[in-house]
Amino acid sequence: MGIVFVPVIAGLGTAQPPSASQDELWEGFFSRHFSGTTRSLAQRIFANSGVTRRQAAVNPLLEDVSDWPTERRMRRYQVEALPLGKEAVGRALTAAGLSAGDIGLFIVCSCTGYATPGLDILLARDLGMAADTQRMFIGHMGCYAALPGLGAASDFVTARGRPALLLCAELTSLHIQPSSARVDTQQIVSHALFSDAAVAAVVVPGGRGYAVREVTAVTDTSTADHMTWDVTDAGFRMGLSPKVPQVLSRHVRGLVDDLLARHGVASSEVDGWAVHPGGPRILNVVERELALPPLGLAASRATLDEHGNCSSPTVLLIVDRLGRATPAARRIVMLAFGPGLTLYAALLDRQD
Repeated sequence: MGIVFVPVIAGLGTAQPPSASQDELWEGFFSRHFSGTTRSLAQRIFANSGVTRRQAAVNPLLEDVSDWPTERRMRRYQVEALPLGKEAVGRALTAAGLSAGDIGLFIVCSCTGYATPGLDILLARDLGMAADTQRMFIGHMGCYAALPGLGAASDFVTARGRPALLLCAELTSLHIQPSSARVDTQQIVSHALFSDAAVAAVVVPGGRGYAVREVTAVTDTSTADHMTWDVTDAGFRMGLSPKVPQVLSRHVRGLVDDLLARHGVASSEVDGWAVHPGGPRILNVVERELALPPLGLAASRATLDEHGNCSSPTVLLIVDRLGRATPAARRIVMLAFGPGLTLYAALLDRQD
C-alpha cells in the first residue's frame, strides 16, 4: 500500500492595500454618489453594515472610477493586483519555509479582473516558479472560491505528494457603479460592504499546520438568480437578492451536520468558525441555524468590522485570525457562500 499524504495548510500570507474608515468613505464620497431618497436609505445601510474600516487599492476618496469603462478597469486590475498578490504569496511561502520553486501547483482565484497572461503566469514568472509548475485559474465563483481552490490544492497534494499554492486576490474597489438617483438596494449594499485583499495559502503533504480533512458543497440551482456578478460596460455589477439569508437558512445546517458526522465530530468540538461575512444578516442566520455560542462568530464579525467583505480572500483572513489567536483554534469549520446559490464548507484540524 502506497503512502497516503495528508494535505496541511503550512503557511498563510495576507496583503491589503491602504484602509479608510466607513465614515470617511461615506462623508467623502458615497454621500455625494447617491442622491434624492436613495441617499438617506444608503446612509442607513452604510451605518448598519457591520463595517468600520475597509481597504481599497483604488480608493474612491482619491480617485473616482465609477464612470470608467470596463477596459480601463481591467488594465488597472493588473497594475494593482500583481504587487498585492506577490506580497501575499511571499509571506505564505516564508511562513511555510518553502521557495517558489518548490510549488507543484499554483491556483489563483479572482472574480474582479481578467487578463491574459493572467496573475498565475505573471506571478509564476516574477517569483521564480519552476517551468513545470502546473497552474489553475478559478474565476467568477465569487465569495466562496477559496474553498474549491483549497479543495483542488489538497487533492493535488494528496495525489502527488508535492506542495501547492492557493492565492485569492480581489479588487472590488474597481467596480463602483455609476451614480444614480434611482433606488437600487442591491448596489447600495455592495457599495457598503466590499473591500480589497489578497491571501495566499501553502498546502503541503503532512507536517505542522491545519490539515484539510474535507471540502464539501451544496448548490440550490432553483435560486441561481439570487446572486449575480454581471460584466457590463461600466465594470462588474453585483446582483444580491434579499432572499439570500433565507436560502442559506434552508441548507447550512444540513451541510455542516453531514460534514461533521462523516468525521465523527460534534459541533461542540469545533472551536473555530470561519464563516464568510457576506453581511451582518448572513452571520446572524448562520449563528441561529447552527445554534452557535455567543462568541462563536467573533472572528468572522471582527473581520467584517476591520476589513469588510473582500470576496474570496475573506474566509482565509478569518482562518488566519483564528490561527493567530491565543489559544489558536484546534478545529475549524470554514463556510462560504456565493452564486448558485452555492454553499461550501471545509473541516480543518490543527497538527502540531
